[in-house]
Amino acid sequence: MAIQRRALVLNQNYEPLNVCSVRRAFVLVFRGKAEILEHGGDPISGAESRFFPTPSVIRLRHFVRRPHPRPRLTRREVFARDGERCQYCGQRGGQLTLDHVMPKHRGGAHVWENLVTACRECNHRKGGRTPQEARMDLLHEPLRPSTHPAAMYAAYLERYREWQPFLVGWTGAVGQADIGLAAG
Repeated sequence: MAIQRRALVLNQNYEPLNVCSVRRAFVLVFRGKAEILEHGGDPISGAESRFFPTPSVIRLRHFVRRPHPRPRLTRREVFARDGERCQYCGQRGGQLTLDHVMPKHRGGAHVWENLVTACRECNHRKGGRTPQEARMDLLHEPLRPSTHPAAMYAAYLERYREWQPFLVGWTGAVGQADIGLAAG
């Protein structure tokens, strides 16, 4: 379904700003705040059997000043950083939870460097212990995600190949190798 797709939002100077839902991109275009640069997916049907192109890349009509982006520490973002994979057993999907590497009751902070994705079984098995005490190895050391455009947008390039021409100048020559680095 076209409405479940994502759209790349560019500033007036073509700088990548963020990724939003197609619904949000369509509203920006419909209200005259943005223009469509690339279409993607099936058209969106409107009233009276009218069809509208599905925005895939949009550019804002007015320049937006914004501070340097900082990754928000949310459950969804931790799961995305870890590739929707348990950092103890490597299982994908299922019922994923957040785990504090150093348990909170032992002084572990709620920060990027202390949070990992864990399946329910591994989280339960680890309990209130450290990974060393539970004899469980982490697949990857938890780090704050990069805010460099190559890391922020590379994960989307496999699905949305039409975005690549708009990201190359901001991310360098983004290719398959870069996609693997950002996803891994």
